[in-house]
Amino acid sequence: MASTSLGTSSIAFLPSRYLSSSSSSNPSIHTLSLTSGQSCSRKLYGGIGINGTKGRSRFPVVNVATEVNSVEQLNKISKESQRPVYPFAAIVGQDEMKLCLLLNVIDPKIGGVMIMGDRGTGKSTTVRSLVDLLPEIRVVFGDPYNSDPEDPEVMGIEVRDRVIKGEQLSIVLTKINMVDLPLGATEDRVCGTIDIEKALTEGVKAFEPGLLAKANRGILYVDEVNLLDDHLVDVLLDSAASGWNTVEREGISISHPARFILIGSGNPEEGELRPQLLDRFGMHAQVGTVRDAELRVKIVEERARFDKNPKEFRESYIAEQAKLTDQITAARSVLSSVQIDQDLKVKISRVCAELNVDGLRGDIVTNRAAKALAALKGRDKVSTEDIATVIPNCLRHRLRKDPLESIDSGLLVTEKFYEVFS
Repeated sequence: MASTSLGTSSIAFLPSRYLSSSSSSNPSIHTLSLTSGQSCSRKLYGGIGINGTKGRSRFPVVNVATEVNSVEQLNKISKESQRPVYPFAAIVGQDEMKLCLLLNVIDPKIGGVMIMGDRGTGKSTTVRSLVDLLPEIRVVFGDPYNSDPEDPEVMGIEVRDRVIKGEQLSIVLTKINMVDLPLGATEDRVCGTIDIEKALTEGVKAFEPGLLAKANRGILYVDEVNLLDDHLVDVLLDSAASGWNTVEREGISISHPARFILIGSGNPEEGELRPQLLDRFGMHAQVGTVRDAELRVKIVEERARFDKNPKEFRESYIAEQAKLTDQITAARSVLSSVQIDQDLKVKISRVCAELNVDGLRGDIVTNRAAKALAALKGRDKVSTEDIATVIPNCLRHRLRKDPLESIDSGLLVTEKFYEVFS
């Protein structure tokens, strides 16, 4: 089941006015002149690397990714056409999973969540219900990569060039994207591709952005991530590590920012993840089947109400959803002012060291998650209780040494925490 994204479309199109072989006054068309005195040259235009050969003259370049409709219009169409989403506030139980998701929305730098659990426990439903709670962000109008007008790290090359030139940027507010990555997606659809045929026949180079471009500054959700093809896993690893996606096709190079919150879900019976990818997830949540009979009945009844009349069911949770949204917005605004004592930082690192956690990601994520939890609770200082709540989710998946071993349940992390913090 695929959800409809709330952001701009990644489907590129080529307007007819760009099909002329001659250059025009349109600012999005760049021309490259190669003199006969040079056998080969390579320059960057609008973030696109161009290889030229001797004797070739003018070569118009079009990046059709910049031709997008207004954000407001696309958001309106998206909202009208999307399927009804089960309200996040209506999810019964599964507190660990819900907390991990909320902390990542508050602080995207935590690095995402890996959710593993039994079949039919509401993993996908909970993740997709997060759409209604996602806050608005400032983006450059008409930019397909959701570029931040203030942060160069998540700014497309073309937008960065405009900033350097001192151009005035049009800025709009739009909701954070949630992009679904299907298991059967091709590498071109994920990374984006270049229409080589159009470049050869018409002298026009058109780049079609992929899912990673849409997911920049948003959420990339992979259901059944443990069944994802290895070559797509490699693409995700590369983008998650660098925050940039580079497309190399036939000597043409295009790079764009791809910094996203990676959320994955899966059933451990269907296989485990490669350790390299598992380590890229900031937190790990384990979901179990509800055993309490009365709670199971409540879940069934709530689902039946939603299936019968989704609109009415969603309206019954508007107040709770609005309260949760306000809580998230407030937490994001105070996050930068939350402090954690040096003594607590040292103890967190001691726990990681004594558990033989490889690298420093465990230390960093635990500190960030504890701060986000304190902000969610409306406090400006991290407590020991905050750390005790998040540290099993931040470290349990980092204790694996052998791919054939099962993930630690978190008991070892909890025991070590109380041993160090006591």
